[in-house]
Amino acid sequence: MNSGISALEGAYDVFFYIVIVILAVMALCCFVRAVIGPRLTDRVVAVNMIGTMIIVVIAVLSVMIEGYLVDICLIYAMVSFLAVVVLTKIYTGVYKKAHKEELSAEELAGVEEEEE
Repeated sequence: MNSGISALEGAYDVFFYIVIVILAVMALCCFVRAVIGPRLTDRVVAVNMIGTMIIVVIAVLSVMIEGYLVDICLIYAMVSFLAVVVLTKIYTGVYKKAHKEELSAEELAGVEEEEE
């Protein structure tokens, strides 16, 4: 009976290692998207996805070693969330500023055309 439990534990270990490797490959793909991404929004979403995958990896490691990694996982989740919120806030500020400058340039061009 003991051999069945140890075989099941071995199967779980193999499963956890496979999950960690798959998540690492997916995080690497997201990193490539974050570097190459054509727009800033693609980069922000990729960074958010990387953070989420790292949180899942920490949670899986916590299950594997039965340690206190869940606390670290929660702290990392809060920091990742705040980082994405700050990046989004900065992006919307830059977008509004650029959009306002475009409108001002178009209004100035319209005024100059009316004067002629």
